[in-house]
Amino acid sequence: MRVKIDPEMKRKCPAVALGCLSAEILAAPASPSLENQFRACAAKILALPDPKAVLESREILATRAAYKALGKDPARYRGSAEALLRRIIGGKELPRVSNVVDTINLLSVESRLSIGLYDLARLQGEVVFRPGRAGETYKGIGKYDLNLEGLPVFSDDAGPHGSPTSDSERTMVTGETRRILAIIISFGGAANLENWTARLSSLLAEHAAARNVEALIVT
Repeated sequence: MRVKIDPEMKRKCPAVALGCLSAEILAAPASPSLENQFRACAAKILALPDPKAVLESREILATRAAYKALGKDPARYRGSAEALLRRIIGGKELPRVSNVVDTINLLSVESRLSIGLYDLARLQGEVVFRPGRAGETYKGIGKYDLNLEGLPVFSDDAGPHGSPTSDSERTMVTGETRRILAIIISFGGAANLENWTARLSSLLAEHAAARNVEALIVT
């Protein structure tokens, strides 16, 4: 697990920190237990006096500020955590994909932090978190080609493969995936990343038989 933050990213977003977790997993359909946790999490948000207030949480505001600092309009290019929260507040069902992907989405909603999820077998060399460059694109999962210029992106030796907005098809987790790299992205500092990384490890053990788990905080 080789992950680092590029100096240019640190210059534009000084508080950025990453909670990284690698693990062996067993990919499968989500269990009823995970489905129940998802519904309970959504119900808790909808039961708030003002559910929309979660969109002004410290974590969401820090992500928006980072996008602005990098040159992207946060109203047009949203972090995945904000996108998931908006779906819940709007009364829409969150997509159900697999035990691994759904667990990542659950933790993202709980933490208000976007999370990158990658098949370790599809990564090449070191992973660097940096600003996207002019002309860089990739096909997002279930999306059209994403213009990466000015977006925060994860890039390996083969080029960009992930972003808090949408990860790429190249390194996506499938039913054939056996080892994953999950990266919790905080633009507001590392204060709670150890707790959230531990929570993710626990959820993956419960719902995806995770083992040989390794965690790392990168600042």
